[in-house]
Amino acid sequence: MTATAGPAGRLLLLDSASLYFRAYFGVPDSVRAPDGTPVNAVRGLLEMITRLVTDRRPTRLVACWDEDWRPAFRVEAVPSYKAHRVAREVPGTTGVEEVPEALTAQVPVIVEVLAALGVPRLGAAGYEADDVIGTLVAREAARPRGEREPVDVVTGDRDLFQLVDDDVPVRVLYPVKGVKDMLEVDQAVLAERYGVPTGRAYADMAVLRGDPSDGLPGVPGIGEKTAAALLHRYGTLEGVLAARDAGDRGLTATQRTRLTDAADYLAVAPRVVTVAPDAPVADVDDHLPATPADPDALLALAERWGLASSVRRVVDALTDAAGRRP
Repeated sequence: MTATAGPAGRLLLLDSASLYFRAYFGVPDSVRAPDGTPVNAVRGLLEMITRLVTDRRPTRLVACWDEDWRPAFRVEAVPSYKAHRVAREVPGTTGVEEVPEALTAQVPVIVEVLAALGVPRLGAAGYEADDVIGTLVAREAARPRGEREPVDVVTGDRDLFQLVDDDVPVRVLYPVKGVKDMLEVDQAVLAERYGVPTGRAYADMAVLRGDPSDGLPGVPGIGEKTAAALLHRYGTLEGVLAARDAGDRGLTATQRTRLTDAADYLAVAPRVVTVAPDAPVADVDDHLPATPADPDALLALAERWGLASSVRRVVDALTDAAGRRP
């Protein structure tokens, strides 16, 4: 009888843009390279990775990337999606995102440092980092139970709570005050804080209540508590809509009217809110690098941008954690 291979460790998925935005606004812009260029987002992200690898001890790590911050398929479904964040309209695209110039200049440095470290950076044309994360989670969930690895998704975006699944298991690490103080979101936390039992139910609730930060209107008059109550009664968004169409007495006349008036939105919003489980994400070796992929390039980047101490700490953390790989 052949023994089933056990899980190799923990997979850590970084919502990169969410984290480097937080680093940019959380680390003073007085943190600069020798030539005076701000590198607060770069330094902050490296320190986050160091802390996460040290504290969480993953054996696999992926920096998930926005190849398209506002995918066309979501805009086609709900035109207001992230419309308030468009800084400039560009024909043939869904627009250029409004990002501080000092942060925009640091993103290529982040890309170079991750490559020199050997940390895989994965995106997919036409998709957001959320979709990359959703796809990698789906691939992990599809593995035989005995071969699945626990997944930690690190993000400041509550939309990804929809991926929480105690069965895989998948949890979300949500920064409250940097990475030193993180809310670990599992299904118990979803039930306690939002009144929904699963990640899927969280997504259904998000459709109903909307999200002004993403330009999603939701159903007017149905907030988070009402949405959670409806899902508790009917199980899923589909169940709520079936109850609406059947004239179920569990809905008040006002709720039925509101759900009916929002029928067009409710027909398309799930496509916007739900992360893709099947984005064209490449297969890569995502095990922690025991040594930098390009030591010379990493040294040059550290010297040019004044990142020597941060780079040293992240290399030490990766090397130490890789050495503990099962």
